[in-house]
Amino acid sequence: MKVLLIVNAAASSVTPRRQVAVYRLASAAHDVRMVETRHRGHATALAKDAADDGVDVVMVFGGDGTLNEAANGLVGSNVAVAPLPGGSTNVFARTLGLADHPVDALRTTLEALSSKSIHRIGLGSVNGRYFLFHTGVGWDARLVRQVEKRSHLKRRLGHGLFVWAGLETWFGLYDRSRPHFRVEYDDGTSTDDGCFTVVQNSNPYTYVGKRPFNLSPDVTLDGPLCAMTLTALQTSPFLKLMLATLRSRDAMQHSPIVDYHAGVSSLSIDMFRPVPYQVDGDDLGDALRLDFRHHPDALDLVVPLSFSL
Repeated sequence: MKVLLIVNAAASSVTPRRQVAVYRLASAAHDVRMVETRHRGHATALAKDAADDGVDVVMVFGGDGTLNEAANGLVGSNVAVAPLPGGSTNVFARTLGLADHPVDALRTTLEALSSKSIHRIGLGSVNGRYFLFHTGVGWDARLVRQVEKRSHLKRRLGHGLFVWAGLETWFGLYDRSRPHFRVEYDDGTSTDDGCFTVVQNSNPYTYVGKRPFNLSPDVTLDGPLCAMTLTALQTSPFLKLMLATLRSRDAMQHSPIVDYHAGVSSLSIDMFRPVPYQVDGDDLGDALRLDFRHHPDALDLVVPLSFSL
């Protein structure tokens, strides 16, 4: 197969040695061209060019943000995307059951390619930007912004940086005293007192160490979206909800401070004031309105043989 290997050399767990090892192993089985990203949005442009150049598979060795960019460049094409973990969390790669080490993950991917394990999956979009696993509106987006301001520390601090940014955001950078937006769903219902919303295209939402942080047991890569809106952000109820979520996959469905909607094809969020939002862990700034859509059969994905859609 003709493969384009997109590498984000600045990603927190990408090293020159790993980059060489990945390239050599992939090249032993396929016709591989390797390129490095140079700036924000570069992976999207590279992926679009790949779709025009007869490439069969785009492998992305980087974090979730680089993977998201590449996926946005491949939507609607017949080129498959294959993630290789190179970031600090690698949510989507781990969702597929890939190993944390990129060489081990690549071996699994090569096995899937030899068996032609490529499946068409659905994606979500928000204001035209596609997402693989989730979009966060409000508190977690402000957290992501703080992390990106200190992105040079990701390689050294890892998950500690996210913990610090989370506490900093919770106690000083995000107004938790009042609602920020109204959410309207495709079934005609609405939530008027939204404080923080997550819209998922896959589960888990993220990982806490090696443990998956599951918000919705209802969402799958071949089904519609799931949306969860928190209507209060007081510290004690929020901490109880987070602990319950770590213990149970369906804690969000039964929480009195969560408006839970599964099977969502579209929804919109109207802000009372500009609110930050993030897509697959990438800060996209502030917005006054967000329009979400589910897009079935949007992207070809190389799926490990052990993973069940």
